[in-house]
Amino acid sequence: MYLDVFSDNPFATNCWLLASEEANEAVVIDPGFFPDRVLALLRAAGKRPSAVLATHGHIDHIGAAAAVCGTELPFYIHKEDELALTDPEAWGAGFPVPTVRPNDVRTVSDGDVIEVAGLELEVVHTPGHTPGSVCFRLPDLLFSGDLVFRGSIGRSDFPNSSGQAMIRSLRRFLELPDDLAVYPGHNEPTTVGAERATNSFLLQLG
Repeated sequence: MYLDVFSDNPFATNCWLLASEEANEAVVIDPGFFPDRVLALLRAAGKRPSAVLATHGHIDHIGAAAAVCGTELPFYIHKEDELALTDPEAWGAGFPVPTVRPNDVRTVSDGDVIEVAGLELEVVHTPGHTPGSVCFRLPDLLFSGDLVFRGSIGRSDFPNSSGQAMIRSLRRFLELPDDLAVYPGHNEPTTVGAERATNSFLLQLG
C-alpha cells in the first residue's frame, strides 16, 4: 500500500495520502493547508487524487479541501460536521474560521463504506472532539483523526465538544484489536495495543 503524510503546516496536522499499491488514484485525508504541496507529493509518487475525506470539520483538517478537490473530486464528511463548511459560527466549534465548500460534498454516517481508489474505508463515528468526528478504517489500519494520538487524546473542551461522547468513543476505540495500526490527526503513528497499555487517558477508563 502507498501511504504518505504531509504535516509541515502551522498545526502539524497530519494529511494522510493513501492508495492500493497498484492504483494510480489516491485518497487524501484531512488536507488542512498548502494544497499545492499535498498535490506535489502525489505527483511525485505517480498518483492522482480521487477523493478527499475529513475526519472532522476543524479548519486545520479541511482548510485546503476545496482546493484539493477542484471542480470534480468528491469530499466526504460526517453529516454532523457538514455545517462547518457553510456556517462555522453556527456549527459552534469555538473558532469560526470561514472555509470554502467543495463542489461535491457527500455526507457519511456510522457504518458507511467509502469505495475509492481501490480501497474500502469503513466510517466509524467517534463523536466527542466534534459532533461529527469519525475514524476511517481499513482491515489493518485506522485513521483516528483527533480521537486518539500517541500517548494522548483529542480535546473535548470546545463549545460543541462533548466529554461524555468522547468517553463513549474512546471505549469504542478500546474494543479494536491490539495489532491495529493507528494513524492519528497529529503526532506519530501508534497501535491500539500500545495505547491500551500506555496511554494514561485510556488507562483511566479501566
